[in-house]
Amino acid sequence: MAWFTLLLAGILEIGWAIGLKYTDGFTRLTPTVLTVGSMILSVVLLGIAVRSLPLGTAYAVWTGIGTVGTVILGIILFAEPATAMRLGCIGLIVAGIAGLKLVG
Repeated sequence: MAWFTLLLAGILEIGWAIGLKYTDGFTRLTPTVLTVGSMILSVVLLGIAVRSLPLGTAYAVWTGIGTVGTVILGIILFAEPATAMRLGCIGLIVAGIAGLKLVG
């Protein structure tokens, strides 16, 4: 259950990171409320997950999920570059997340 909670926290981290783009510097009310709500819920779920998961592992997985998801959505939504080097680095992050899951 802790890993599922951590996954949800990571997905919410993606949500708030992408939401930052839509807040327009926190000048748009609805995107700002959704982004701040995602931030709070993401951190709360991370806190719940670290009750039973090692802190270092949980934090690294949480930020990894957020990083990979944000980069992928940046490519899809904002036409950010999808170079071989960027995709290779995403692969390394995914490998790190998988490794931490296997040993944690």
